Amino acid sequence: MKGEDRKVGPEEEEPMEITSEKKAILLRYLIVLLLLGALLGTVSVYIFKIAFREKEQWIGVAERHKIPVRLVKPDRGNIYSSDGKLMVTNVPRYYLYMDFRAEGFRVDTFLHSRNGLDSLALYLSKKLKNRTAKGYRDHLIRGMKSKSREYPVYEGRVSYADLKEIKRFPFLRRGRNVSGFYEKEIVQRQRCYGSMASRTLGDIYNEKETGELPRGKTGLEQQYDSLLRGEYGTRSTIRVGKNWTSVIEKEPVPGLDIVTTIDLQIQDFTEKALGDKLRSLDAETGVAIVMEVPTGEIKAISNLERTRPGVYVETNTRNYALTDQLEPGSTFKIPSIMVALEDGVCKPDDVVDAGNGVYRYESGNIVDHNAARGGYHQITVAQAIWYSSNIGVAKTILKGYRNNPKKFTDGLSRIGMDADLQVYGAGQPRIRKPNDPRWSKLTLPWMSFGYEVQAPPIQMLAFYNAIANNGKMVRPVFTKEIRRNGKTVERFSTKVIRSSICSQETLEIVRDMLVNVVEKGTGRPVYSEAVTIAGKTGTAQIASGGKYQSHQVSFCGYFPADKPAYSCIVVIRRPRVGNPSAGTMSGAVFKTIAEKIYSQKTQIEVRSMEADSMRITLPEVKNGHAEALAALLDELDIETEPSRKPQPSSGYVAVERRMQDGRMRLKEVVLGENTVPNVVGMGARDAVYLLERSGLRVGLSGRGEVVSQSPAPGQRVKRGQTASIVLRN
Repeated sequence: MKGEDRKVGPEEEEPMEITSEKKAILLRYLIVLLLLGALLGTVSVYIFKIAFREKEQWIGVAERHKIPVRLVKPDRGNIYSSDGKLMVTNVPRYYLYMDFRAEGFRVDTFLHSRNGLDSLALYLSKKLKNRTAKGYRDHLIRGMKSKSREYPVYEGRVSYADLKEIKRFPFLRRGRNVSGFYEKEIVQRQRCYGSMASRTLGDIYNEKETGELPRGKTGLEQQYDSLLRGEYGTRSTIRVGKNWTSVIEKEPVPGLDIVTTIDLQIQDFTEKALGDKLRSLDAETGVAIVMEVPTGEIKAISNLERTRPGVYVETNTRNYALTDQLEPGSTFKIPSIMVALEDGVCKPDDVVDAGNGVYRYESGNIVDHNAARGGYHQITVAQAIWYSSNIGVAKTILKGYRNNPKKFTDGLSRIGMDADLQVYGAGQPRIRKPNDPRWSKLTLPWMSFGYEVQAPPIQMLAFYNAIANNGKMVRPVFTKEIRRNGKTVERFSTKVIRSSICSQETLEIVRDMLVNVVEKGTGRPVYSEAVTIAGKTGTAQIASGGKYQSHQVSFCGYFPADKPAYSCIVVIRRPRVGNPSAGTMSGAVFKTIAEKIYSQKTQIEVRSMEADSMRITLPEVKNGHAEALAALLDELDIETEPSRKPQPSSGYVAVERRMQDGRMRLKEVVLGENTVPNVVGMGARDAVYLLERSGLRVGLSGRGEVVSQSPAPGQRVKRGQTASIVLRN
């Protein structure tokens, strides 16, 4: 009705209550959004302020609290011999310092405490031996007065073991904060075999010299520096709780390892033979190189230099074997004659007149070493090589090339005398050409016997090695492999420089000449009963100040002559004792090296050797176990008497040797009950077994086989009795 209150049913009241609740929720959402918006606005304001207005200020704060990332040094790679023996490795060494402004350092404590300065100075003096106790006291007081934070306690370097000992010295044992003592580590390269092949292995600049990782200075260390050096890692310092800790972010990459071609045994032979001869001659320097013929691998290389009378060391200044560009002398006669043979200028049986040992040509004299004895007169070209006749070789070359010297120099290039060996650090040969301003009418004949031409020893060796290698010239190599963690990364194979230096006919002629140099000519002192040697002597005067003064003697060749395995060159400069003689000086070293290598490296097939008429056909066999003896006799196919060999059931047998008919007589041992057995002639194991089996205790002395026993065989065994046996080889 109109005017009456309208009653609302339940179904109409429900929507009104939901709407009211929703409004309350929306209001609360709105309040939260407004608060978040205000917060976001505030944050944005601060971000803008920090990012733009206060940027520089906060960067500075960050830098002041930043702990920089530090580099982690890698281990430098090792260098090994050809058979895997370690030759060069890393050894840590330490420099010692004092920080006299350390937080806990007290002057009174340092100067006047019982275990202070005076005790420390005494300990340092006894350990380091470079100053007296008073000297160390004064040295440390100077450092204290200077208030240095990096005052050197000792100018040298100490090992880790020494460092640990020094840290326990009086006052220093208080720790770094109180004593101020600390160390700096550097990595030192250590050669495990002393100075052996040290010039070839090389040296490094250490961290103190470079301010960074060690770098190669010479030799293989320099050649493979980028591989040996490795790569830095990184580490950072982070805070964990109240402490700081170091974390490796990037592991350092160790350097690669180098495996050389050096054979330590051959290197040892070579250095000793060369050093002994240099001392006996009081020479200035000496070089010896040994190369493996088919591969070109350098098995030994020695550069010895006189430092004082009687003392020769591996030189650190120059690798004479690779860089010494001097006139080779008569070893160059072989290349000269090879060119002449190839060009058809001569044959080995052609006769040349060497006269009385002095040949006047143009404005100079060519002299043979036997001129004082009347010269060689009529000799063949082959004999000119055997006897090393300057005149014989010079006349042969003049006959073929006087009017066309370029053909001769081109021929030297053709046979590989100026070939690039591609050896790191090696000098290049210098062969003078006719268009050279210094070329004269005397140049051609003098070149023919090794003057007015220069070649390092490694070049001459490569040429003679080619002769030994059936005409194939190979590159001399010093490195076999590069490894990482013991696994091969790269392996170096033989590289051919000239597939053939000359024709096979010429090669055979030259090889025959080289054998006869040793058997009939100037190389006679090099002749060996143990191994056949082929090679050529060379004696050259050394030019100094425009004059020829002193001598250089050399021998270059290979062995065994019939089946060459190794080639070798030995060069000795300025011998002061005796008359210069390539055969008795350099040749003697060559011979010693060849015999040593041949005796150690040659394997003899024993089965193919003829039987010795004085041989003992039956081996020494001890009395012993039947089964073991039967197996041995069967293996060696030795006839016995009786012909039936002992059976396992036989127990123990005694053996008697009978030499007349090549048979071995066997007699069985009879072991009686409670009876001492006869063990004479047995080994210790069998003798002890039998005696103990009989109820005896055993005491023995010596080694070998039983020569006497007590009690005597056949006696009754008493309970608890001890038997004594004596053994001898």
